[in-house]
Amino acid sequence: MKLAEKTFENNLSEDLGMEVPVRMEFITGIEAFPIHLPNKSFLIYKRAFDLFVSIFLFLFTLPIIFLVAIFIYIESPGNIIYKQKRVGYQNKEFWIYKLRSMKLDAEKNGARWAIPNDSRVTKVGKFIRATRIDELPQLFNVIKGDMSLIGPRPERRVFIDEFVKNIPEFKYRTIVKPGLTGWAQVNGGYDLSVEKKLEEDLHYIRNYSLKLEMLIVFKTIKVIFTGEGAR
Repeated sequence: MKLAEKTFENNLSEDLGMEVPVRMEFITGIEAFPIHLPNKSFLIYKRAFDLFVSIFLFLFTLPIIFLVAIFIYIESPGNIIYKQKRVGYQNKEFWIYKLRSMKLDAEKNGARWAIPNDSRVTKVGKFIRATRIDELPQLFNVIKGDMSLIGPRPERRVFIDEFVKNIPEFKYRTIVKPGLTGWAQVNGGYDLSVEKKLEEDLHYIRNYSLKLEMLIVFKTIKVIFTGEGAR
């Protein structure tokens, strides 16, 4: 995949406090396709939806978070909430929050992606990763504005730096806010290759619409009950 053209209209929205890139073009093989990002009114709607739903879900799931936290501590005493720097909108880093699903020394040998039947994952962790309960604290990230409910999942800088060596376009996932869930997550999640994940994320970006957002919401509910794409 080769970047053919990049055109930005830096529209600084007073309401959203961020730059809004509105058009990019990529070439896949010999076929070019445009990416049209949403206008200001859609972004205002999206932010209002994020706030309303995330505040409601955060309050509604607090008892679940509290109960799971007890089981996490019983199995593996230590920090319940795990925080980690991720790369977000316009390539800016922020702290992401999760319920800890791995052992305390999970990264003693350095950062690496989770793999199937990962020995670092605790028994409680396996359950909360399959049901996505471990992601619930990220509702706080959505409320803060670091994330949206829907968008490409944020990655760690160390992984992005590695991926862009072979796939330079991977960094363009950050032209929109990262999400709690996204098109790639409901179409394979961890089971996807890096290339396929990028393809799914670019599909979301170039087809940004209310219809697609609602489709992702419904597919996310299905994933929660089936555990599809979890590790």
